[in-house]
Amino acid sequence: MEAETGPLGTTALQLFSQLTPQKIPQTLLLAERDPVRFLAGFIAAVAADCPLFLGNPNWVDHEWLSAIQLIQPDRILHQGQDFPGKACQNPPDTIPSGIMISTGGSSGQLRFAIHTWETLMASVAGFTQYFQVSTVNSCCVLPLFHVSGLMQFLRSFTTGGTFINVPSYKEIIEQSASLINPEEFFISLVPTQLNRLLGTPESAHYLARFQTVLLGGAPAWPELLEQARRYHIPLSPTYGMTETASQIVTLKPADFLAGNSSCGRLLPHAKITITNPEREALEVGQTGMITIQADSLAKGYYPRENVTFGFNSFQSDDLGFMDEAGYLTVVGRHSDKIISGGENIYPAEVEAAILGTGLVEDVCAIALPDPDWGQVVTAVYVANGEVDAEAIASLLTATLSPFKRPKYWVQIDRLPRNNRGKISRSIVQEMVLIQLKAQLKP
Repeated sequence: MEAETGPLGTTALQLFSQLTPQKIPQTLLLAERDPVRFLAGFIAAVAADCPLFLGNPNWVDHEWLSAIQLIQPDRILHQGQDFPGKACQNPPDTIPSGIMISTGGSSGQLRFAIHTWETLMASVAGFTQYFQVSTVNSCCVLPLFHVSGLMQFLRSFTTGGTFINVPSYKEIIEQSASLINPEEFFISLVPTQLNRLLGTPESAHYLARFQTVLLGGAPAWPELLEQARRYHIPLSPTYGMTETASQIVTLKPADFLAGNSSCGRLLPHAKITITNPEREALEVGQTGMITIQADSLAKGYYPRENVTFGFNSFQSDDLGFMDEAGYLTVVGRHSDKIISGGENIYPAEVEAAILGTGLVEDVCAIALPDPDWGQVVTAVYVANGEVDAEAIASLLTATLSPFKRPKYWVQIDRLPRNNRGKISRSIVQEMVLIQLKAQLKP
């Protein structure tokens, strides 16, 4: 499906005319599933200088309730309807001015990175300079409410390029082949999508025709990268996050096809320093925390948190090292965050939902490696009486989004805790891996 200029422009103008008469800019929660309505709402809100929160149209009921209580929007655009919001008033100075993009928070609490038009445009400028292109054509198969999808649109929109939205990446050939010449287009994928598209020669050969296939959202496993090389996919692995308005480090396709498996080099609008826990810079080749400086860096979080962005600087949760040629390799995460299919998942939220069923005495959510999703959520639990995993899982549909629900369930007698009562996740991980290996033995 292509977001054509005609319908998009008309809808955006209609929304803009409704937003501008207000003396005080209205706070807008935009959670449209339809790409034309979403992009029209985005353009209109930015043009009208409205505080804009990008919501997930797939939220379940309790997530919607949390979002509305947190934001208290004046208006909610969802499913083609314009709903009034704000059951109670937020003090005006508590709502930031800008474009708020959901990024998740501690214990799975809703959190938004506060961006501005300037930070998003700095990302676009860095991208065009790095790839030495003046016009960016984008074939988008990622959600527009995620920074990964939104930035694809903005690169095309602001450079005069063509933007095409494909609702289902599984049908990429059927939905785009008659509309575009892939050799003129960038496409962005997460590892799970790439893995599935490489499953058939037809879709793999089609991907190989694209100008560049950007890959991000989660770590890619070595076998996947090797398979992409065998098909001569012009792959461009990236490193970035919502806080940086997508990628700040990218590997060019020529380097990838030559065998380089790093995240690549810095884009011109960004700088990275590898530091130890005391924030002291480390030498080339030493692994440490990744500290980011970028013109595209968010201004902070909503709601406000005690997280230091500093002077255009952000301490990430990632560990990595830079080699002598300036290539970044990311080796892991410092926290317990789980990334499955490009989605951030926080164990505490999953554990709280499972405990809320009343069917378990104790639970620990961990990540297990998976060749398709990168990682999958696994629930290790102590049952409250005689109960099976299916009964527990059936009660999670209203409290957890599908990607947050455990894919595997492992029942044990007792979870290992230290003298402060904290679960040792590393021990749980080892226990589960040993148990699964034992089950696989002939």
